[in-house]
Amino acid sequence: MVYFILKCAISGIMIGAASTIARRYPGVGAIIASLPLVSVLGMMWLWRDKPDPANMAAHAQATFWYVLPSLPMFLLIPALLRRGLGFWSALAAGCLLTVVLYLGMTWAAPRLGLRL
Repeated sequence: MVYFILKCAISGIMIGAASTIARRYPGVGAIIASLPLVSVLGMMWLWRDKPDPANMAAHAQATFWYVLPSLPMFLLIPALLRRGLGFWSALAAGCLLTVVLYLGMTWAAPRLGLRL
């Protein structure tokens, strides 16, 4: 249980730091947010729990393919905000788009010979 709390604390501190920096320096915050912190932390925790190169390789490759459907959200949200849509509605639309694209990737991947 202590290990789980430590993982949560370290991960939470990194996310909190990124959002705090973004309040004062949006560009720097965007750079930090664009870093694959969740993926890197997840790989670190996974490696500590199960140091298996084949498992890690499969995880990293699947992560790559699942990042692709999340990218359009970062184009849709600013477009909707600039057109006057409220933040929460734009965020919900971006998340919904991402879910739909994730489902599409999950459906298409085996047909393209990808193992996710």
